Amino acid sequence: MNDASFHDADPGPLMLRAEGAEDVSVLSMLVQDAVLTGADITFDRTRRQLTMLINRFRWEDAHDAEREGRDFERVRALLVVSDITGLRSDGIDRGNADEVLSLLALVWQPGADGTGRLMLEFAGDGTIAVDAECVSIDLRDVTRPYIAPSGHMPRHDDA
Repeated sequence: MNDASFHDADPGPLMLRAEGAEDVSVLSMLVQDAVLTGADITFDRTRRQLTMLINRFRWEDAHDAEREGRDFERVRALLVVSDITGLRSDGIDRGNADEVLSLLALVWQPGADGTGRLMLEFAGDGTIAVDAECVSIDLRDVTRPYIAPSGHMPRHDDA
């Protein structure tokens, strides 16, 4: 019998929860360059939740894919922000179901007594500002990974 290796434990779907500012930074790295449309964004006032169905680039696999010469991957994931007290958007028409959006970053701006504002920053200067009672964000992959349609790793050229 051979010893097990890390490759024997094929990574499963991500299921992560952010409950602090440092956690938001980790989620931000994982959702950078996620693509979605306006139809993929839902705000439920009663449940006080913002839900986004995103096509997430699998940054956690990119290095191995490049090293092994295999295709880069994306996966459909749910990004859910809970305990919302207010929501505003700038430069994004949430009613436009066909608008393609590229999520660049999640930034937590702390307020008083654990409250704060989560800034969802999109390419093209679009932003969704979420006022919340606390950091409560879930990221969960909901499909199997698929080959990234572009075939490339997203790149950001410094201007």
